[in-house]
Amino acid sequence: MRLNSLSDNPGANKARTRVGRGIGSGKGKTGGRGVKGQNSRSGVAINGFEGGQMPLHMRMPKRGFNNPFALEFNAVRLDRVQRAIDAGKLDGRGVIDSEALIKAGVIRRKKAGVRLIAGGVFSAKKVTFSVAYASKGARAAIEAADGKVDMTEVKNEATE
Repeated sequence: MRLNSLSDNPGANKARTRVGRGIGSGKGKTGGRGVKGQNSRSGVAINGFEGGQMPLHMRMPKRGFNNPFALEFNAVRLDRVQRAIDAGKLDGRGVIDSEALIKAGVIRRKKAGVRLIAGGVFSAKKVTFSVAYASKGARAAIEAADGKVDMTEVKNEATE
């Protein structure tokens, strides 16, 4: 057996049908698109169109409410902050706010504010947080470690 004698099984590879390449090809002239109409033309994009009948996505009942003015917050667990402090990425003596958390890699991007959530063990001493919101458990854990939580008022730019 040589490399030049290798070949696929018969019928394994079927040639692509070249549309619109002359009458003798069997797919010439209209190129399998039929005659006239929107679908015979190029640039047709009628996804979900059902010939004038009400499309399925419009027939389905809608539920709930999407608040266009809802604010999105970064939820941060206290054990995640503790890990960053232990690793030396966060300075426990300074004020920890959203910018400090982004620099430490705890959160990716700044949203409307940071919400502190209790979770895991938090043992860093005398840490000051400047956040939009802190849960009761998170506040209790921070204050138990002689820390402080300053909750800043969040303003919604869309409503003002």
